[in-house]
Amino acid sequence: MRIQLAALTTAAALALAVSACSPPAEDNSSDGGDTAKAATATSAKDLGSLDDLVEAAKKEGELNVIALPPDWANYGNIIKAFEGKYDIKVNSAQPDASSADEITAAKSLKGQDRAPDVFDLGSAVAVANTDLFAPYQTEKFADVPADLKDPKGTWVNDYGGYMSIGFDSSKVPAPTSLADLLTPAYKGKVALNGDPTQAGAAFSGVVMASVGNGGSADDIAPGVQFFKKLKDVGNFLPVDPTPATIESGQTPVVIDWDYLNVSQGEKLKGKVEWKTVVPANAVVGGYYVQAINKDAPHPAAARLWQEFLYSDEGQNLWLAGGARPVRAESMEKAGTIDKDAFAKLPAVTGTPVFPTEAQNTKAKEYLAANWAKAVA
Repeated sequence: MRIQLAALTTAAALALAVSACSPPAEDNSSDGGDTAKAATATSAKDLGSLDDLVEAAKKEGELNVIALPPDWANYGNIIKAFEGKYDIKVNSAQPDASSADEITAAKSLKGQDRAPDVFDLGSAVAVANTDLFAPYQTEKFADVPADLKDPKGTWVNDYGGYMSIGFDSSKVPAPTSLADLLTPAYKGKVALNGDPTQAGAAFSGVVMASVGNGGSADDIAPGVQFFKKLKDVGNFLPVDPTPATIESGQTPVVIDWDYLNVSQGEKLKGKVEWKTVVPANAVVGGYYVQAINKDAPHPAAARLWQEFLYSDEGQNLWLAGGARPVRAESMEKAGTIDKDAFAKLPAVTGTPVFPTEAQNTKAKEYLAANWAKAVA
């Protein structure tokens, strides 16, 4: 999941794909029992209540997840909390897999008890595969903004963030804009998290650079030119950053999602003076997508997992990992958000840009033709 292009919200494209591709609901009534009921449940009420869903999920006893690195958005602790709360074993397969790998696994393992029950996808992959999803609305479904979900719950955005600059404040001055990264203080120090023709974070980093340099999500040429300038002045560092490269000082400046940069700071506290800033007037955001596999081998557990993720507890666990939970606004109003964790998120100044799928497609094509020659 963590290497696909552009995990950005594209509500209109997803909604269109759902209406165009969704097949009629399968009739699983012949299966009998709670599993058959759960497989067609579109809310906990279809099983009677949330307590009935919990009981059905406990009978299944397992949940299959895929492509969830334990250090990504706090998923390690989220899985532990779910297991501890419901006494359900979580089988975590291929934690470093891509969104495309998730879909491949669902198709190749269909009908087997090892198939993934749930998905956490980038929107580009989600758009192309809505026919694999089962609609479901959690008890907190109404709290999710309308433009961040399918009306039937076929897909729902879950957590996200903004592109940012992480930096070791003991080695470089605090950048106040992208332009600062072109100055001599950052010579040989600025890394991008991956190749933007392949990695979602790097792709969004180029979009951010474009927005901050007179371009837009429709025109990312200024972003590519920014990185060319960064290379020409000797500041661009063609090294994929890791906790080890940050701790060693090899990559003292990293362009990445804010929740990943914030997480690095927490992990390296006491070792590195790591700070995170979202550049003013270059605010590019994105959300990932949750969905249930319509052929989930543990359909009740799959639905209970969704209930947990969108509960206050689940949302705050994402927040503890530096990610911005999709229900943050409603939780802040209700007073249920983790105020300390929320206060640690980098400040955001300016109007956020959320590229559409059409813009992403156009940008990918431009990058494929121009990125390598710009930074080679």
